[in-house]
Amino acid sequence: MQLPAIKQSFSVPYEYQLHFTQGVFHSDNSLLSDIIKEYKPNEAIKVLFVIDKGVADTHPSLLPQIEAYCAAHHTQLKHTQSMVLDGGEQAKNSSEAIEAVLKGVNENAICRHSFVIAIGGGALIDMAGYAAAIAHRGVKLIRIPTTVLSQNDAAVGVKNSVNTFNKKNFLGTFAPPFAIINDSDFLKTLEQRDWIAGVAEAIKVALIKDKAFFEYIAAHAVDLKNRDMEVMHYVIYKCAEMHMHHISQGGDPFESGSSRPLDFGHWAAHKMEYMTNYSVRHGEAVAKGIALDLTYAQLVGLISETDLQHILEVMLIIGFDLSLPLKSTAEIEELLRGIEEFREHLGGELTITLISGIGVKHDVNSIDMALMSRAIAKLNQYVTVNQ
Repeated sequence: MQLPAIKQSFSVPYEYQLHFTQGVFHSDNSLLSDIIKEYKPNEAIKVLFVIDKGVADTHPSLLPQIEAYCAAHHTQLKHTQSMVLDGGEQAKNSSEAIEAVLKGVNENAICRHSFVIAIGGGALIDMAGYAAAIAHRGVKLIRIPTTVLSQNDAAVGVKNSVNTFNKKNFLGTFAPPFAIINDSDFLKTLEQRDWIAGVAEAIKVALIKDKAFFEYIAAHAVDLKNRDMEVMHYVIYKCAEMHMHHISQGGDPFESGSSRPLDFGHWAAHKMEYMTNYSVRHGEAVAKGIALDLTYAQLVGLISETDLQHILEVMLIIGFDLSLPLKSTAEIEELLRGIEEFREHLGGELTITLISGIGVKHDVNSIDMALMSRAIAKLNQYVTVNQ
């Protein structure tokens, strides 16, 4: 006897907020306490902090500040532990960091009504978010990103991931955070390369969505290079706003389809990160990947040479090194294999986002490998002459 299929559908609303502040752990700043109070107003909630070692080293008062903050707000926050783990891409490249966070969740009896609070750059936040998402099928997460790239991109989305099988973000989850807190004080101590690197994501979203935003970046390229905080605040805010709007209004928040416009420039970026053993950081690799795909777009007739040179000039003024770290034909071929790996990661039909004008997204479903090789050569020649 064949019984009819039982079908069911349901929808679950998701909501999270991005907050902006200074001195998040100053005792008189109630923002973090207020956010947790929104969840359960009448009891102290357990919190487990996972902190990027680079941030802890640069801010030696951070750990005692966290303990003092939790003590001052003890009616809302119950501090369990502050774990300090290596940040950077190595946080995503082995199971040790994930196991450390899971051990912390277990030993501190962190449950689904407790919070993991991740403080650090995008890689540390990615890893801690993945661990939180798989513990108890989902522990609540608050992200406190500390770099430009994590404040305007990596920490404002709904994804968490780690690397394995020599592939970027092979393991991961879609798990929105409870909240994100951008504290501008953390930006003041960034190395110059990390200050600049995060601007790549703003350039990316401007090029595919908003010509006026790109021209703002262009007009303030020198200010960005010179660490003008007011200009950077606007760039972070605008980029994060556009990113979150795309997630909520783009129609594919959990990326079920094959088109991922926010990954403009990323097929090459992910491959270059791996090929350089992550000595090229994510934002730096994204800048190179964007420059390469722009050069390819010009060669196939999607954008003019004038637009290409305008965009590349802006990126060079900000301080990006746009040269591609390819020393042989074998390395070029290895980079180009990243296109198929990108398709595999997406699933389904290959979809690469290019642009047909500044602020105008244009998806293609095939890449001419010979022409992409020409684009590599053309970009490296341009950089040699102009950088």
